[in-house]
Amino acid sequence: MKISNFNTWLGLAFFFIVKSADAQVNIVPQPESLRLLKGNFIFSRSTIISANADSIFLIAIQEIKQLRKDRAGGTVNLISFTKDVTLKPEAYRLNIEPAKISIAVSDKQGAFWAVQTLKQLASTSAFKTNNTWRLPALKINDQPKFSWRGIHLDVSRHFFDIDYLHRFIDRLAFYKFNKFHWHLTDDQGWRIEIKKYPELTTKGAWRKLNNQDSACLKLAAINPDYNLPEKYFKMIDGEKMYGGFYTQDEVKVLIQYAGSKGIEIIPEIDMPGHMQAATKLFPWLTSTGSVQKEKKFTDPICPCKETTFEFAENIFREIAHLFPSKYIHLGADEVEKSSWKNIPECEALMKRENLKSIDEIQSYFVKRMEKYFNSMGKELIGWDEILDGGVSPTATLMYWRAWMPTAPKHAAEKGNRIIMTPGEFCYFDAQQDSHSLQKVYSFNPLGFGLNEKEQRYIMGGQANIWTEYIPSEQRLEYMLFPRMMAMSEVLWGHQQDFGAFSQKMNQQYETLNALSINYRFADLKGFTENNVFLKSTYLKIDAPKNAVVHYSTDGTAPKMTGPKYIKPIFINKTQTVKTAIFSANGRMGDVFTANYVQSNYIDAVLLKNPKPGLAFSYYPKFYKSVNLIAETDKTKTATTGAIEIPVEKKAASFATRHKGFFYAAEDGIYSFFLRSDDGSVLKIHDKTLVDNDGMHFAIEKSAQIALKKGYHPFELLFLEGGGGYTLELAYSVNSRERKAVTTKDFVVVRSAIDY
Repeated sequence: MKISNFNTWLGLAFFFIVKSADAQVNIVPQPESLRLLKGNFIFSRSTIISANADSIFLIAIQEIKQLRKDRAGGTVNLISFTKDVTLKPEAYRLNIEPAKISIAVSDKQGAFWAVQTLKQLASTSAFKTNNTWRLPALKINDQPKFSWRGIHLDVSRHFFDIDYLHRFIDRLAFYKFNKFHWHLTDDQGWRIEIKKYPELTTKGAWRKLNNQDSACLKLAAINPDYNLPEKYFKMIDGEKMYGGFYTQDEVKVLIQYAGSKGIEIIPEIDMPGHMQAATKLFPWLTSTGSVQKEKKFTDPICPCKETTFEFAENIFREIAHLFPSKYIHLGADEVEKSSWKNIPECEALMKRENLKSIDEIQSYFVKRMEKYFNSMGKELIGWDEILDGGVSPTATLMYWRAWMPTAPKHAAEKGNRIIMTPGEFCYFDAQQDSHSLQKVYSFNPLGFGLNEKEQRYIMGGQANIWTEYIPSEQRLEYMLFPRMMAMSEVLWGHQQDFGAFSQKMNQQYETLNALSINYRFADLKGFTENNVFLKSTYLKIDAPKNAVVHYSTDGTAPKMTGPKYIKPIFINKTQTVKTAIFSANGRMGDVFTANYVQSNYIDAVLLKNPKPGLAFSYYPKFYKSVNLIAETDKTKTATTGAIEIPVEKKAASFATRHKGFFYAAEDGIYSFFLRSDDGSVLKIHDKTLVDNDGMHFAIEKSAQIALKKGYHPFELLFLEGGGGYTLELAYSVNSRERKAVTTKDFVVVRSAIDY
């Protein structure tokens, strides 16, 4: 097995970064306190490392020795490690002086994080041509706010091999994450060797291409990051199959490597649902003894049979012996519990255990598995569905369902520890847009209505990456970066305002470039998707600092050999301009399309007795498109001040309509920005202006319209398909600063005869 050495890679990568001697101190996550001093410490092969015999320094010293061996010789100076028992777990004190670096810690984690800080300082400091690092003199006192700072990776939908996971661990350690939640099994594939049941990997780890794979291949036609890696295909019984798995020996090596980087690996074997990779092989695990056609979710294993527990315990016995973590994640989410209805074994179990509902059957399974985990010295983690039907106070809850806002409070009241991972902030499989990074940075794990006492049960949080549409390492890193850095700051707990973080990111992007990480470039701004002009206009692109932008005007994708954006582009005819950022090595970022159409001002309408607000209608039904909204489904009407949904108990799926008149305070080109999860459509003068329809994560779409001063018919349609919603509308006038709509922007009239 070939594993790249991250420290060697880091040194070689930074050899090509040229910085000024007074480069800004740039560390992610932000330390608790930092004071810059005068002078520099030159780190070279001649630097001496000093520490007593305490084993807490071994990991950090090994890391820094690896860094040292790749440096050239230089002035003899010292890095000294000392133990200070007054410091909290994972805390460190770092003093850099011209002749000496002093690091004080109370445990091995603190020592390791101090070295990661040195590595980050090196990545943004002046790099001498003789291959030494110039580190700025400073004082740092630092410690994390949360003990659980995790990243979750689903390797079932798409497989990622063990070599890549070593690099993945490197990424986590560099930004001071300390937990890797490894989602090893699901309907689409079983990824870990279980010696008791070898079929789980010899057969359950491989599949014919499914609908998610086909969707990726379709997307690959315009973005090669969606291609399915050829290395994960093999011929089995004459058929080309897709997948892969980890042997237990490979897992042991990864666990050891992660431990050397300060990272604990928490395995997840998802039960009782998401088990089709196993039930196809062992149909006797289900309630009916066969694998039924998929309903909302696939049929789970049956908690009413003793053979189920024998199977589960055999698996978790091997998992417990393999993983040193004190935690095992049971999953227990999205269970199709209806499959347990009218089953004799389940009826007998409910009677015997005095269970009143099928939710309590799920609870019975979770509690019984927790007792088994405890017997092996392990603790159970489950997704927040383990609350349904009752939960043991010793279980740890992972909160993900943002549309269940009271779940964390409910769990804290029962005394359960909680790891916060609400989808609204923490699901990195959600497509990114111009708001994504700031959304992650605004995440507060101690929010959600928790009082001071209840906040004590919050262990921290993590980002989750589900890989239905993430088939390659390149696509994974694109979805992970730069959001992972924002999450790092949130969970370390000393973040600044988002503006200060954005400034730091300018240098962090250079580090990601040096490490060849396929991160998402920042957005290009200054235009909407559909733009209008009166006689002529200029496309003025607002690009990140030092970004190289190329564009095209013939409808094709921009090319590095095509026109380079240097000054505003003159527009005097209907045309389409496509723009993209390019890196020095030719990597192209997202393509942004700006359509331009000549237009005249649209006249305002005259109104009699307008009143502030919008007419609101509510439809508690699932729709796939706003065109399907039926007035016969309407159950509530009201007048809202702006874009609000005044419904206390909202249905799981619903639609809304806001209708009235938008007030244009002046003649001008109005740009509207509509962001929603799920679908939305904005109409002005009864014509669709912004089409953001369909089922999707929160994304923003935009368009312009030329409006005369006065009132203009306005309608906003919205769909919520389930899982929590976002609905935001903002606008700008004549390319000035955008602002969210308010009550001052809308009026209603009593009836159609009033205009």
